[in-house]
Amino acid sequence: MKLKLDLHDIYNRGEEIDRALRAVIDEAVAKKAPLVEIIPGKGSGQLKKHVLRFLERKDVKALYHRVEKDKDNFGRVFVHFRWK
Repeated sequence: MKLKLDLHDIYNRGEEIDRALRAVIDEAVAKKAPLVEIIPGKGSGQLKKHVLRFLERKDVKALYHRVEKDKDNFGRVFVHFRWK
């Protein structure tokens, strides 16, 4: 199971972006999903930076295993989870 979050519709609303990111991470934890795909889009790169800063927060970082930036598509970030 892979969860997907497309941020194109809310790219300019900071609080809403954080809420959507938190919701998808919490859903992945609840469902024990191995992967979340976050699509900030290409644009200027500011939204991707925002997403990466969110994922670096201590409370969020404790929930996932690693973050992978898609080397073929700049506008995509994968968050990998490891479940025992």
